[in-house]
Amino acid sequence: QVQLVESGGGLVQPGGSLRLSCAASGRIVVINTMGWYRQAPGKQRELVATITSTDSTINYADSVKGRFTISRDNAKNTVYLQMNGLKPEDTAVYYCHANLRNDWGVRGDYWGQGTQVSISS
Repeated sequence: QVQLVESGGGLVQPGGSLRLSCAASGRIVVINTMGWYRQAPGKQRELVATITSTDSTINYADSVKGRFTISRDNAKNTVYLQMNGLKPEDTAVYYCHANLRNDWGVRGDYWGQGTQVSISS
């Protein structure tokens, strides 16, 4: 089995910062891409940022460019999301995602349980 465990969510004031972490564990052979998605109440889940393991290609949603930074530690199978300049519209449940190959040779998508990020004064 594969597990993605997130941490770092919480409540902060507008303009504040948070750092999310997500560690992947289990029967993993190789992780191709890791990233973060979010889902606000009444809205569809949307991409926040992704990063590949091979060449560290990074992709950000336009709404977070310049404020959020994604990074990863391949040795630890961990991805991070540093969020600065947080706005009330960033309020959502943030989900970690990984596209990986397990030890059965099957490539698939895995999700964390989600962590709540709330921005409010």
